[in-house]
Amino acid sequence: MEGLATTNTMLGIMAAVSVLEALLIIGAAIAGYFAYKQVMTVVNGLEARQVAPAMVRINAILDDLKGVTTKVKDETDRVDTAIRTTMDRVDDTAERVRSNVRVKTSRIVGIVRGARVALEYMLSRAA
Repeated sequence: MEGLATTNTMLGIMAAVSVLEALLIIGAAIAGYFAYKQVMTVVNGLEARQVAPAMVRINAILDDLKGVTTKVKDETDRVDTAIRTTMDRVDDTAERVRSNVRVKTSRIVGIVRGARVALEYMLSRAA
């Protein structure tokens, strides 16, 4: 029977150690919960003091940037339209000048050609 008593003693020690382990795990879980709660309090405080004001400033900067970008785009479109209109006017004016020069010079060119033909004819008869 002495073997049975030793076994019972060993089983009792193991049961006591299991209970102690369970209590230790429960204690660690409770300590972890309180540590988590403190960390979350610190994080929420940091967020309220640091992150939220920074986000407000960043959003204000982004809104200003959006306004500036819109204005630059509008001005770019306006300048582009002005340049295109000016280029069209210059092309139209150049075409009109070219046409007027052709009309006025065509008479002179005709006279010069006629004079040349007449001169060639007179020189060919003289020869």
